[in-house]
Amino acid sequence: MVAKGLVDKLRSIIGSGSERVGLTARGVEQLRAQLRECAEGQGGEVSARARAARLAETYLGLNDEGRHRFLKLIALEFGPDPAKVATAHAAYQKAIGTSDQWKAEAAMRVAMRSSRIRILTQFNAIPQGVKFLVDLRADLLRYLEDDRELAVLDRELESRLSAWFDVGFLELQRITWNSPAALLEKLIEYEAVHEIRSWTDLKNRVDSDRRLYAFFHPRMPAEPLIFVEVALTDHLADNVQALLDEHAPVFDHRKADTAIFYSISNTQVGLRGVSFGNFLLKRVIDDLKRDFSKLANFATLSPMPAMAAWLRKNPQALAEAGIELSQEELSTGTWAADKKLARSLRDPLSRLGARYLASAKQGGGEAGPPFDPVSRFHLGNGARVERINYLGDSSAKGFRQSFGLMVNYLYSPDDIETNLEAFASQGSIAMSATVRRLAKRS
Repeated sequence: MVAKGLVDKLRSIIGSGSERVGLTARGVEQLRAQLRECAEGQGGEVSARARAARLAETYLGLNDEGRHRFLKLIALEFGPDPAKVATAHAAYQKAIGTSDQWKAEAAMRVAMRSSRIRILTQFNAIPQGVKFLVDLRADLLRYLEDDRELAVLDRELESRLSAWFDVGFLELQRITWNSPAALLEKLIEYEAVHEIRSWTDLKNRVDSDRRLYAFFHPRMPAEPLIFVEVALTDHLADNVQALLDEHAPVFDHRKADTAIFYSISNTQVGLRGVSFGNFLLKRVIDDLKRDFSKLANFATLSPMPAMAAWLRKNPQALAEAGIELSQEELSTGTWAADKKLARSLRDPLSRLGARYLASAKQGGGEAGPPFDPVSRFHLGNGARVERINYLGDSSAKGFRQSFGLMVNYLYSPDDIETNLEAFASQGSIAMSATVRRLAKRS
């Protein structure tokens, strides 16, 4: 009954948005005592639930500074005991080559086990506990930017979440207009690539010539983890405004031979570093193949979200591409209304985009992964850069991040494994001949 009462109170705090407080010196001592009880695992399952609920209630009631102190306390005071680790290591070194070696190895693993893990794992026992941990890590990632002492806790929590969110536990669901309204509202909130402007816009994205799929975790059934939006067409789409036009006639999906993935959105900041996007695409492709036997082409219509950031670091690239406008002028998009100027910029901007995808690397050198995060994702899943789309996105966001350019990545089933292996082992970027020629001309 005690645990149930605390869990009910936790639920009310989660939903109430009540005013949060700081963590006083006395509060720190009380919290330290609570964490020690949790780390020592005193009592049975009911006691563990009550402790976890109490700790979660405490955390949710704290302001930002208090939450930072809460996490730092776990990070710095609940790691492995150095003395026990040293003793276990000495015993293991002494036992090497004897019949006691494996027993000593097991003892060393026990000594190395962090109390942080025992504390974090106990939150799993309460309702909404997994979601609580995901949101807690989202806080942790914010604090980590200025406080590297939290890195050890982040590594352990990321490792735990990676195990709990293994793709084998995830469920793929197709979302339709008949899905629960609360879920549809979350899609509007979480869409990170092309803003969903209205319910009419959303309805268009789940019409008969569209598909929307999401991964869910059994412990977070109402929270999509990642979702992908697909258009069924008979061509390689080159303009996102045309693709999302609410007034365009609905395409007869029975005639579709091409599936265009035009938006992939991760929804949970706390799951950063936990990768399941590649599995989502593979599962969706299999699902689409089953439902539409005529589908032969699988491609994306993707943004280049970091191109403007790269150009700020490499301003000479504009002149090298033969572009006289400044980056600021290009970013406004006003030049696109001048038809003559727009025609004159088609080739040089396309060359600039091809060069960016072919040679821009993290760290600024000639080696390393691509600078563009979307490129890293698709190339790392075996796609190839198929086509640069001039004025593919004429929204304000599209001009700000890539001067209106978009790109098609093509997933060719016969080439995926070869492309993936070459990219992983040599950093080789698969490109169509057209894009490769553009990149060489820039």
